[in-house]
Amino acid sequence: MADRVRINVGGTIFETTTTTLANAGRDSMLGAMLDENWNVLEPNQYLPKDPNTRDQNLLEQPNTIFWTLPEPSRKISEPYFIDRNPACFSVLLDLLRTGELHIPPHIPEKLLYREAEFYGIIDHVRALKWGPFDGNRLGPAASVSGRAPGDGTAIRAGPHGGCCVAHGSMVHTYDWTLDELPTLSLNYQRVNDVGFMNPQKVVVCACERLDRGDGGMGLFDFRTGELLFKFQVTHENRLKSFTAGALSFSENDRIFASCRGRSNEYGIGVWDQVTGKQIDFFYETPGWSLGDSGKLQWLPGNNVLLVATLYPRNENCYISLIDFRERKRVWSWSDVGAPATVDEKLVLDAVVMEESNSVCVVNQYDDLGFMDLRSNVGVVRWSTRSRLLKVNNADERCYPKLAAYGGQLFSSMNDSISVFCGPEWVLTSRLRRSHGGSICDFSIGGDRLFALHNEENVFDVWETPPSRSPL
Repeated sequence: MADRVRINVGGTIFETTTTTLANAGRDSMLGAMLDENWNVLEPNQYLPKDPNTRDQNLLEQPNTIFWTLPEPSRKISEPYFIDRNPACFSVLLDLLRTGELHIPPHIPEKLLYREAEFYGIIDHVRALKWGPFDGNRLGPAASVSGRAPGDGTAIRAGPHGGCCVAHGSMVHTYDWTLDELPTLSLNYQRVNDVGFMNPQKVVVCACERLDRGDGGMGLFDFRTGELLFKFQVTHENRLKSFTAGALSFSENDRIFASCRGRSNEYGIGVWDQVTGKQIDFFYETPGWSLGDSGKLQWLPGNNVLLVATLYPRNENCYISLIDFRERKRVWSWSDVGAPATVDEKLVLDAVVMEESNSVCVVNQYDDLGFMDLRSNVGVVRWSTRSRLLKVNNADERCYPKLAAYGGQLFSSMNDSISVFCGPEWVLTSRLRRSHGGSICDFSIGGDRLFALHNEENVFDVWETPPSRSPL
């Protein structure tokens, strides 16, 4: 009997067990009921006296279970009352009992998701809607039409399953249910990059406005769209206006952004995520472009930052690995002075695969090239397998993009995304939808892949089907 718990949800009494509630996890509201900070008191036990408690008659009642909440002024007797939707709670309680999710047709899915977020078991729901990310098992889940006129320029996946889409000077945000949230705007000319500092906060990099004289980076609340902070660049003890390009984050609370100013402040700026203050600036050296970098990637295993300046931002390609502890480039490659061949004319994107100590690049023909990070020679070993396996030529081509995730390599090619696996990066699958046109950008995060199409201002969402119950 001590294992049984009765809960009143919106006037409906539910009876369950502590074992079932424990399936929610200790970080959830339901699991926290079993934590020592909540204290499920057995019948005839006493609640600790609290001078703020108005009804001391609740201190002793036979055959009653009491819950003491983290707020010491709240003392509620059994059955524990929760003022929420009882129909949704019934579905979620059944999920905790059986490890299966069955949503009746009369319950809107997004209402159930909202209730799952309240109880802190949204991860259980997500795990039953889609499984851990696997590029070879991805299936189309949704297509979302954008509201802004014109083509989107960038899409970024969030750690929670939502995303951000940049259109001109605006950033449109979507939660994991794909509901649109308030837009983000720095009121600058054009957004260059967006990144999730954490599930609640988003950093936006944009071009400066010449008449404003302030910085091109801002920190926003993802849910409300509120501008929380503007990042600044200081050069010779003076604040400088700058254009922020590419963006990256490290696991030790640092923010990196390529910066282009009007005088000498060209390079990579570094800010503290906690305070928002500039803590470093790596200035570009003569003959090497850093301030116009369009791709940054933090490599936690090597504690270095990939900085890539590529076409169309620059006529030549510059790829570096920068160690900020020693304040120097520890590896670099450029096509300056190299003989231009048909296959190596332009490098359009680059990504590091730390597991294989290699850099992958892609050219305008969608050919993949690989460089060994353990060698300072910087020779590109090109592969033509991507060109040979093309299946469709879209009317309007977009620059190909690369991403590395979970030991797999992803490359967008026209209106599809190819997945490469194994030590030789063999093509194992291809993702393609029949509408939207060429893919101008894609991003992976929150166990989802988001692909932004160029022609119809639409992005697709790809998910991995669940393989087993999380409980």
